[in-house]
Formats: sequence, structure tokens, C-alpha cells
Amino acid sequence: MRDDFIVRVGARIVTPFIVTFALYVHFHGDFGPGGGFQAGVILAAAFALLALVYGLEAVQRVLPPWFVRGCAALGVLIFAGVGVVTMLLGHSYLGYNALAHDPKHGQHYGILLVELGVLVTVFGVMTTIFYLFAGRAGRGE
Repeated sequence: MRDDFIVRVGARIVTPFIVTFALYVHFHGDFGPGGGFQAGVILAAAFALLALVYGLEAVQRVLPPWFVRGCAALGVLIFAGVGVVTMLLGHSYLGYNALAHDPKHGQHYGILLVELGVLVTVFGVMTTIFYLFAGRAGRGE
């Protein structure tokens, strides 16, 4: 890998903005376009950029494959857990009204939590796919 100083500095500068934009897309998703899926892909793209610039091994030291796979499972648990909690509170599965004293607030909290589960799952799956494809390139397959 060539040592491209400008590319490395540029990636370091732009990555926090990409992560911040992913969080914006997630939290703004219930008011406009965006949400968990888009935010998860943007977040995964930030780490893919770092892997392309610094190498896959460097990124996997910071974000190990076991952690990324765990994110995929954790997101599904968050999503399903919101539904289970609403059922335990006496409402239907994903009946968000149970999550707060005011149904409007319950809907807001429920959407944010479910979208968080989607974000974590999509981030984990997309990053795992990137790791698998990028890892194959080094083996000449």
C-alpha cells in the first residue's frame, strides 16, 4: 500500500462528519427521509473508507469481526425487544403507545428504538459483508 499522506489526512478529517451525518439521518428519520437503514449503510461506509485508506487489518483491530457480527444480532434483539416490552405492558406487538404516558410520545420513542435496532443490524451486516469481500481480495480468490 502506498503512503498517500493527503488521502490519509482527508479520510481522518471526513470520517467524523460521515458518522455525524449517519446519526443525523437516524434521528431525523421520523420527521423526514432517512432512518435506521440509511444511517446503518452510511455508518458502514465510514468504516469501509477507513479500511480502503488504512488497510483492512487496521480497521479490524479497532472494530473486530466478532463485534460487527454481534451488532447484527444485537440490532435484531433491540427491534424484537421493543415489541416484547409493549406486549408485556398489555398492548399489541410493537404497540408503541405503551412506551410513554402520552401516546404521541410513545410513538416517537418506539420509532426511535426500532430504527436504532435497524441501524445496528444494517451496520453489522454491511460491515461484515465488506470484511468478507475485502478479505478475499488479499488471498487472490
